[in-house]
Amino acid sequence: MAFEGLSNRLQSVFSKLRNKGKLTEDDVTEAMREVRLALLEADVNFKVVKEFVAKVKEKAIGQEVLKSFTPGMLVIDIVNKELTALMGGTQSKLARANKPPTVIMMVGLQGAGKTTSSAKLAKLLQKQNHRPLLVAGDIYRPAAIKQLQVLGDQLKVPVFTLGDQTSPVEIARQAVEHAKTNGNDYVILDTAGRLHIDEQLMDELGNIQKTTEPDEILLVVDAMTGQESANVAQSFNERLTLTGVVLTKLDSDTRGGAALSVKAVTGCPIKFATLGEKIDALEPFYPDRMASRILGMGDMLSLIEKAQTNIDKEKAAEMERKMRTAEFTFEDFLEQMEQVKKLGPIDQLLDMLPGANKMKGMKDLKVDDKQMGRVVAIVKSMTKEEKQKPEILNASRRKRIASGSGTSLQEVNRLIKQFDDMRKMMKQFSSMMGPKGPKGGMKGMKNKLGGGKGFKFPFG
Repeated sequence: MAFEGLSNRLQSVFSKLRNKGKLTEDDVTEAMREVRLALLEADVNFKVVKEFVAKVKEKAIGQEVLKSFTPGMLVIDIVNKELTALMGGTQSKLARANKPPTVIMMVGLQGAGKTTSSAKLAKLLQKQNHRPLLVAGDIYRPAAIKQLQVLGDQLKVPVFTLGDQTSPVEIARQAVEHAKTNGNDYVILDTAGRLHIDEQLMDELGNIQKTTEPDEILLVVDAMTGQESANVAQSFNERLTLTGVVLTKLDSDTRGGAALSVKAVTGCPIKFATLGEKIDALEPFYPDRMASRILGMGDMLSLIEKAQTNIDKEKAAEMERKMRTAEFTFEDFLEQMEQVKKLGPIDQLLDMLPGANKMKGMKDLKVDDKQMGRVVAIVKSMTKEEKQKPEILNASRRKRIASGSGTSLQEVNRLIKQFDDMRKMMKQFSSMMGPKGPKGGMKGMKNKLGGGKGFKFPFG
C-alpha cells in the first residue's frame, strides 16, 4: 500500500496531539522531531525534510494554534497543507498544443517502465476521446519495439515504427509528420533508456528534443528507488528541462520518498502515477488527495470518480433495490463482483476510505485476483436454479460444485455461509429502517446486528 509506513508513523504522532487540550511549544517540538524521523525513514531527501519541518514548526508555534480549542487538529491541518505544497500544490495537467499534434516525449533510465507508461498514457488519452499515436523510438533494447506493438494492438492504438536500423531522431521526425497526415492529435515518443545516465543518451534525447520540439518531456521514474529517483530527475532536468514526472510502482512504495522529494528537488510536478500493472492503472497525480491519504483521511474524491467512470448507474440502482428487499442472488453477486473489479484492487480502494487502515481486519486485508477467481469459479459451477435459490444447496450439490470449480468443500461451505449471513443482515437492516431512519435509533440498530461484534465482510 502506498505510503503505508509513513502514514502509520504520522498518524501515531498526531494521535498524541489530538488528546491534548492545550499545546505547548515543547509538544510541537517533540512532534516535529518524530515527523522528521518518519520522513527520513520514508527515504525523503534530507534537505527536503529539513525545510518541511522548519515550515510546519514555524506555522505551528503561533498564538492562534496554542490558544485554539483543538490545537492538535490545527497542527494536522498545517502538515496536510505543507505536504500538499511539497508535492506540487495542485494537479498539473497535460499540456496541449495550439495546433495538433501535441508531442509527448517519454524519457528515463532503463527499467523504469517507459514503454508500459507510454501505453498507459495512450489508454488514458483514448478514454478522453483523443487519437494518440505511439512511437517506437527505442532501437537498442531487445524486443522494445515488439513490446510497444503488442501493447498497441491490445489498446487498438496505432504504433509508428521504422525498425531498429533508422536513427531515433529520424523516427521521431517522421512520426510527427505521420500524425499530422493521419489525424492523430497526440504523439507519444517512447525513447531509449540506459542503466545509468551517460552523454550518449543525453545527446540523443537532446537531438530528438530539437527536432520535434515536444510540448511535454515526461521523466518516468520508479517510485521504489526512493530519493535516488529525485537525483535522477535532477540530472535529466538539467539537460532537457523536464515538464513533468511519471511515478511508476507507487502502489508498491510503502515509504513514499520519491513522491515527496521529486517536486522539491527539481521543481518538476508529478503529473501521473501508476498504481498497478494493468493497462488502465495510470492516474493523474493530485497532491492534495495524496496528502490526505498519507494522513489517514482517505481520498473519497478519487473513489467517487472511479465509481462514476466504471459503475453502471442503472445496474447499481437495481442492485441496491435487491439488497434492500433481500432478493440478492448469487447471479447478482457475480455481477457485483465484476463491477467492483473495474474499480481496481480492493486494498487500493480501502486505502481511499478515511480511517480504513485503523479498522480492525482492514489493515491486512488482501483480496487478490487468484482469490477472487476461486470465488467466481464456485459461483459459475452452480446451476441457474442454485444461483437463484441458494437454499436448495444441499450436501450433494455442494460436493458437485467443489469438484466442478476445483476448490474444496470447505471453501464452498464458507462462501455459502457468508452469503447467507449477508442476506440475513440485509433483511434485518431493511426491516428496521423506517421512513425516519433506524427504528430505535443507532442503539437499536446496533443491537439488531449483534452489537457490531463478530461480523465479517462477506467473502473476505
